[in-house]
Amino acid sequence: MEEKSYKEYLEHITTFIFDVDGVLTDGTITVTTTGELLRTMNIKDGYALKTAVDTGFNLCIISGGTNEGVRTRLAALGIKDIYLGAHNKIEQLNAYFNKYEIKAENVLYMGDDIPDYPVMKLVGLPCCPQDAVPEIKSISKYVSHKKGGKGAVRDVIEQVLKVQEKWHGNFTASYD
Repeated sequence: MEEKSYKEYLEHITTFIFDVDGVLTDGTITVTTTGELLRTMNIKDGYALKTAVDTGFNLCIISGGTNEGVRTRLAALGIKDIYLGAHNKIEQLNAYFNKYEIKAENVLYMGDDIPDYPVMKLVGLPCCPQDAVPEIKSISKYVSHKKGGKGAVRDVIEQVLKVQEKWHGNFTASYD
């Protein structure tokens, strides 16, 4: 049987789930002299996340990291379901699916490293940034041409919203 193109899944996506480090960030951490861990996020990814929330998509963050600054940033974009410190991501995934009666085949999950592997095997459209580890690339139905923290999240959200005619770029906007 011929493998479906990832594009055949886009019109059925209702839910986006993202890892943080290596997906919403470039995977680097700056350590201050006081031990604070700083991350950098892409503003274009933020715009796409906010647009997805505003157009009615389910959005969820599942991350092993525990940086509360990450929660603050993502909550400001309208994301309500943010699971930090998730060491068994399948537990959070199942809780999220049950909370909103989400079907796995309608979910796009983007991860970049081994902790994402078990969860990515359970969703309809597993995706990853260009710089994900080989094990994750091998199970991804779509590998973004963008790296983590450099627009990979924007890439997948924009593709889904364009196919579903919910992306702002589908019309001419006036910025007077």
